[in-house]
Amino acid sequence: MQDRGARARRVDGGTLGDRHEHDGTDRFVHCASVEIVLISSIYGVGMTAVGQAARLALGTASALGLARFAYGLLVPAMRDDLRWTLAEAGVVSTANGLGYLLGAVATAAVVRWWGTVAAFRWGMVITAVALAGTAVSHVFVVMLAIRVLAGASGAVVFIAGGVIAARLATRAGSSMPITVYFAGTGLGIVLSGATVPGLGEHWQAAWGGMGAAAGLATLICWRAASIDEERQTGDVGRARVRPLWRLAVVYFLFAAGYITYITFLSVYLADRHAPTVQVALTWTVLGAGVVVAPALWSRPVTRWRGMRALAVVLGVLAGGAALALLSPSSVVVIASAVAYGMTFMAVPAAVTAHIRTAVPPADWTATLAAFTILFATGQTVGPWLAGILADHTSTAATLAWTAALCAVAALLAAVPPGRRTPAPPAVDAEIR
Repeated sequence: MQDRGARARRVDGGTLGDRHEHDGTDRFVHCASVEIVLISSIYGVGMTAVGQAARLALGTASALGLARFAYGLLVPAMRDDLRWTLAEAGVVSTANGLGYLLGAVATAAVVRWWGTVAAFRWGMVITAVALAGTAVSHVFVVMLAIRVLAGASGAVVFIAGGVIAARLATRAGSSMPITVYFAGTGLGIVLSGATVPGLGEHWQAAWGGMGAAAGLATLICWRAASIDEERQTGDVGRARVRPLWRLAVVYFLFAAGYITYITFLSVYLADRHAPTVQVALTWTVLGAGVVVAPALWSRPVTRWRGMRALAVVLGVLAGGAALALLSPSSVVVIASAVAYGMTFMAVPAAVTAHIRTAVPPADWTATLAAFTILFATGQTVGPWLAGILADHTSTAATLAWTAALCAVAALLAAVPPGRRTPAPPAVDAEIR
């Protein structure tokens, strides 16, 4: 009945609906072109370390901003059209998280076989194909499989790009290339926020448009994905997690918590009858916050000792998520989105920067892959558990989930390490 009803609506829409979907795809490509030029102009257009990182940031724009987070904007339309419960919507997000986990596990082997650059480039290609493919089928199992594929390729892009950005940071003597790389996520969020709400129930057009935008991003960042060390591929080093166990726990809690806010925010607003303009504005300012975050956090991430910067970022993130629970008014929700946007991608940037200073360069890929596995595990179980909780309470529970877990992570990061906590002497010297 569900698939037949969906087909009937498409037939009734006729040529007008098809034209609307084509217009939606064209709008995505146009907005993507404009925003790609914008981010390049903000962070440098040359092939300097920061300029190269700005182009490389199109990887996180596609793998996370579009393939991961834009789904949250589409949940209301897909839930209504496909008659999902919030738990089912959470399962689709979990499928993407599961794919991300599988991709993180496989990345070390992929890099060993293909090299860091090829892994990044072809991960981008597969992500673009998977995004476009999400629009093809209404069958739940098929959609889950496609979302798994998008998650797996996105993880490869995320890790391989992070390694390239870390090497650029070493070349530049600054963490700015790392924070710029992760800020690309905001570009994808701004793009989806500026276009998806206006498409209304035409969620298929949104997925098709995002696939086209990701394809364009792949072409533009192809040359930026290059590093001098690429000829040394073949050994991805050892994963050094035990000396960084506290950082690992913090990262897991963050992953399980942050994802529910961005997955269910649009549903939370829809349940409170927020107008389309408010949803679009909220999502756009959230993405804009991610884009400008490097200007705010690059210096603390580089210079503050230990995990102080990480604790502050997580504290602001938890407070921002809790802020939206106070009132559904547009001013409060937008303030919440700004706080969230300016912090949530600063966490992976801070973790990557900490790993860069704490372990030898030869072990970056393996260590980043191990931390991404923890991250993927957290963001896989988070939406599913929060969705079940919301079905038995309200959608506000998903935002409370984010606030609670990120607050615990912030407290753990703020606790000074004990004397017996392993910490290479070079770490403190470099962070200072």
